[in-house]
Amino acid sequence: MKRSGYLSKSPIPLDGEERRGKVKAVLSIRGLKHLLRRSRSEEGNSLVEFALVAVLFFFLIFAIFDFGHLFFIRAEVDSAMQEAARFASTGNHVTFPAGAPTPLSRVNSIIFILDAEVPGVNISNIQISNALGSTDAAGNPDAGAPRDSMTLTATVNIPLMTPMIAALFPGGKYTFTTSVTVKNENFPPGETD
Repeated sequence: MKRSGYLSKSPIPLDGEERRGKVKAVLSIRGLKHLLRRSRSEEGNSLVEFALVAVLFFFLIFAIFDFGHLFFIRAEVDSAMQEAARFASTGNHVTFPAGAPTPLSRVNSIIFILDAEVPGVNISNIQISNALGSTDAAGNPDAGAPRDSMTLTATVNIPLMTPMIAALFPGGKYTFTTSVTVKNENFPPGETD
């Protein structure tokens, strides 16, 4: 028996309405399959695009955290330097800090104040000098006499928190040097040491 409809598997001839319904059904199934294939392809593209953008996004977020931390520490160290220099300019000494049997020298008092202002920050290479170039009994530069200019300089090493950002800096640390110069007040000359 001959088939009368090209989509019909039955030997019964199909009229026009039935034929259109079958064609629509076949086309909708083919369209659905094509749409599913295309959707899976777009999902893969979206996933790859997200991965590329996410790496950049997280890099920027971590950079913001690290640089914010660096600027905060820098501001804290600058403030501590101002406090230590102000303390030094008065000729004062730290008297009997915890565990010390005697008052600290003026230079050690300045270093003590500086360390106390920014706990946990690695401040190294603290240098105290004066305009006249005077020294203490051991030959080390002192903080100067009354009405003398004194310069306090320190180097700070700040380790970065994020390995991706740390790789951009030598040794994974941000190093900076800060300096403050003040004029000493007119304190009694006996307080110079």
